[in-house]
Amino acid sequence: MDADALARQTQNPVANLISVPFQNNTNFNYGPRNHTQNILNIQPVIPFGLNEDWNIITRTILPVISQPGFAPGEGTTFGLGALQVSAFLTPAQSGRLIWGVGVVGQAPTVTDEVLGSRAWGVGPTAVALTMAGQWTIGGLVNNVWSIGGEGSNKYNNFLFQPVLSYNIPQSPGTYLSFSPIITANWEARSGDQWTVPVGLSAGQVFRIGSQPVNAQIGAYYNVVRPDIGPEWQLRAQLQFLFPR
Repeated sequence: MDADALARQTQNPVANLISVPFQNNTNFNYGPRNHTQNILNIQPVIPFGLNEDWNIITRTILPVISQPGFAPGEGTTFGLGALQVSAFLTPAQSGRLIWGVGVVGQAPTVTDEVLGSRAWGVGPTAVALTMAGQWTIGGLVNNVWSIGGEGSNKYNNFLFQPVLSYNIPQSPGTYLSFSPIITANWEARSGDQWTVPVGLSAGQVFRIGSQPVNAQIGAYYNVVRPDIGPEWQLRAQLQFLFPR
């Protein structure tokens, strides 16, 4: 694939493409003391051919977190967050509408209680998008409920990530992307549930030797956020692509 075709594949969450993204999110003015939180998401995507008509696309997210202390005298906690694995059933040959439906599971891989819940979780997930000219338009949605969690381990979390990308025709492999991660914590008190970022990313597909790579950087400001939520985020991603 050329750079433009690969860039379009990276904008499709259920593309039949093996990839290993490393997405680093630096969250500024986070917590009651307005410190900096850093989350590195390791996000391998592995497709499987179910038969001639259907594919299963697995998407995994393992967060590596550097969490600042909330109270004076508390140091930074570093470790793993909760692992999430999504599996989408999607047609092997899509028309104008590309879609996938499936299930998302959460495993309690946290190495410290301040880094996430120690309860298992499960929920539905879906994605739909279309590619029209230079544009990719769509979105991904899921909701995860804890299983048997009590107190701080109980969760009910919603996620919606719109996909809006423009591929620049004069520069193959270069694109602009609006893909904020909008979340809601339904267990939080009213007024503290939603995080709604607004911002923009720019990306480029290139090769290191024969290895195709997708690099992206962007900034998002949280126009709606919980009291202890970050004010804004710097997102940088390096994604290694393995086209078939």
